[in-house]
Amino acid sequence: MEFQQSDVLKQLPKQFFASLVQKVQKKVQEGADIINLGQGNPDQPTPPHIVKAMQEAVAKPENHQYSSFRGTAKLKKAAAAFYEREYGVTLDPKTEIAILFGGKAGLVELPQCLLNPGDTLLVPDPGYPDYWSGAVLAGAHMVTMPLLEKNHFLPDYDLLPEDDKKKAKLMYLNYPNNPTGATANRSFFEETVTFAKDHKLCVVHDFAYGGIGFDGEKPLSFLQIEGAKETGIEIYTLSKTYNMAGWRVGFAAGNSSVIEAIELYQDHLFVSLFKATQDAAAEALLSDQTCVQVQNDRYEKRRNVWIAACKEIGWEVSAPKGSFFAWLKVPEGYTSEAFSDLLLEKAHVVVAPGNGFGDHGEGYVRAGLLTSEERLQEAAQRIAALNLFEKKPLTT
Repeated sequence: MEFQQSDVLKQLPKQFFASLVQKVQKKVQEGADIINLGQGNPDQPTPPHIVKAMQEAVAKPENHQYSSFRGTAKLKKAAAAFYEREYGVTLDPKTEIAILFGGKAGLVELPQCLLNPGDTLLVPDPGYPDYWSGAVLAGAHMVTMPLLEKNHFLPDYDLLPEDDKKKAKLMYLNYPNNPTGATANRSFFEETVTFAKDHKLCVVHDFAYGGIGFDGEKPLSFLQIEGAKETGIEIYTLSKTYNMAGWRVGFAAGNSSVIEAIELYQDHLFVSLFKATQDAAAEALLSDQTCVQVQNDRYEKRRNVWIAACKEIGWEVSAPKGSFFAWLKVPEGYTSEAFSDLLLEKAHVVVAPGNGFGDHGEGYVRAGLLTSEERLQEAAQRIAALNLFEKKPLTT
């Protein structure tokens, strides 16, 4: 017998990354030397002191039992201490921190925690595709907020239809931004707090790339803004800051009523994370942060090399201010997908087509700075050989 999937599963958005992976795998199987800039998976190992903490924690028999449903007090206190140290934000670890099975799980869960079928959810466009998944699973009505280059890839709340603003109950933001690499300033977050209060909606700030900022600018936490904790939460993952993508550990911080909703929802799905993973995560948050600075410097050097190499071949691009992504306009006459396919077929360079991140991603591709400086330079030279760009003479 073959059993039919539920209507909810049938409505889930297609995972465009899956089709991209299939295209890449086909080329690899054909023997092509692929430079993969299409992924969002950190290429460096987890720092040794975090791995050591995990090894020691795994050996403890008391960690082999079910963890407490809502996470260990140790990790919650570590998360609160991390926010106090890094951002000057005071959080109650008992009521304002929820442990997550990675940031993605929290982002997808939240609409089911706070919305009823038909409720309105505001999402950025372009944006992380799993925001859409959460909307579908909750039966929510999704309204997109265009992120335009002319507005520094920040949503303009004044342009949203009044009816949508009145109905909205939840809004996602993400800075440093995936896929654009844009960052948010204090005035924008202050405007966001006012907007949320005026419309009585909850803000969810996806702070996945909070540990990656360039040109001496530390990414701003939404919770640093006065009144932010009244209007929403921030989701932090250890995946990017500490190269712990496969460990699946993160946390939500902020408004206590939202935290309680997350905790209640997760009570029915999980028995929290493996205790050893929580111990290692606490070590990451509390220990010496030199590894974070080293990582940030590595990404900044890669960014500088990649942007310089692109400009050298005549590709007019802008440098991202944060994250490990660059958001690049495609040449005239190409769609995002056609250009991505061309680079894969002819240059064996993988980038992610911008339309996979929303309608306003059309006309762009996303390149990940997740390979060596040498390979980034090589990727630019391979693209140059396609003669898609007109190299401009150097000016003095």
